Amino acid sequence: MRAVIDRDRRRVTAAVAASLLPRWSRAAAPANRVIVVGAGFGGATCAKYLRLLSPATDVLLIERRADFMTGPFSNLVIAGLRTAASITRHTAAIGRSLGIRLIETEVIDIDPITLAVTLADGRHLRADRIVVSPGIGMRTGLIEGLDGHGAEAMPHAWMGDGQVIALRRRLAAVPDGGTVLIGAPANPYRCPPGPYERASLMAHALKASGRGRAKILIADAKDDFSKSALFKLEWDSLYPGMIEWIPRAAGGEVVKVDAASGEVWLRGSQTPVRTDLASIVPAQQAAALAARADLTDDSGWCPVDAGNFASLRHPHIHVLGDACLGAPMPKSAFAANSQAKLCASAIAAALRGDEAPPARLLNTCYSMVSDTEAISVSGLYAAANGKLGVVSEGMSPLAADGGLRRREAHQAQAWYDGITADSFGSPNKRMY
Repeated sequence: MRAVIDRDRRRVTAAVAASLLPRWSRAAAPANRVIVVGAGFGGATCAKYLRLLSPATDVLLIERRADFMTGPFSNLVIAGLRTAASITRHTAAIGRSLGIRLIETEVIDIDPITLAVTLADGRHLRADRIVVSPGIGMRTGLIEGLDGHGAEAMPHAWMGDGQVIALRRRLAAVPDGGTVLIGAPANPYRCPPGPYERASLMAHALKASGRGRAKILIADAKDDFSKSALFKLEWDSLYPGMIEWIPRAAGGEVVKVDAASGEVWLRGSQTPVRTDLASIVPAQQAAALAARADLTDDSGWCPVDAGNFASLRHPHIHVLGDACLGAPMPKSAFAANSQAKLCASAIAAALRGDEAPPARLLNTCYSMVSDTEAISVSGLYAAANGKLGVVSEGMSPLAADGGLRRREAHQAQAWYDGITADSFGSPNKRMY
């Protein structure tokens, strides 16, 4: 099945390139402005490819963060297997590397009717199209005690900020025989395999440092998860007795926490779990900016036309990445990068008055299960009538020796280097 995915990926890449390259030689269209909000894997990639596909278009990228850590490989930082610097991207450097005009400030509001963007410094900018890739917001209020101090004391480390370092320090202090609890949210959320990769790498760090009697509990708000059979197989092989997954049906959902004592209550239980470290990943929704711009529906996410990722509420605004309703694609860095390229192609075609390219999208999610081994899942998707469907899918085989898992770990590293260079320009100097 993996061979099918790789073949399909090459076919789609070649077809998209063939369809786009002849159009670059056409006479430049009158200048238009496209504003891209958010310089993550979706926004930065879209801005880059818009500049390439529509050189006459004025492309402006806006990002509020001066720097951020990528979601991919953040669990490796938590486990002490990479440095924070190795996954940190600097916003100003992204703009310079991609040759894109960039403003480093916060977007306060977007008027979806006039296509006006209001910045924190008081400026108002207008555009012909707006691309929004704002990421996620945390719904911490659904768990009693998780607001404010509770969220910091039980860090989710899901936003590429200082919580990643805080969680690494907290893991280093867990005693042998201690208890770590990871709270996994209900679907949908950013990086579906993330909590389970985190458990794997935390177990590796604990075992490698002589703390193999520690216990990791995964309290889950759902009854299944991405690559579950693969993860469970690797846990039994690499970390026997260290990781316990508690599904929702068995009372796994976290309903209350006490940040001061480290206690966590699961649904239906009168007795709390006493932890040495709790990492509670809350339920999620599109970032607040998307809601203010009237791009979300009752689900808290942004419905889009899968053919070009235009908002179904305001068609001259496009929404990419984690904030959009892009199922069956997961909310992943690869998905955001793939959506961004399709969106850029569709906008460039529309500005020229051409037909939009066929909607073909790819995703691969690698999950490290130790310092040298990984598993993965891949998918090829196509859009019809504005909806995405699965063309083919593949997953690492259950029956595999350590050599295959090690090769996948090398592929994961190559994928990370490649996608970060594609999305953000020249990669940072390695510091791991």
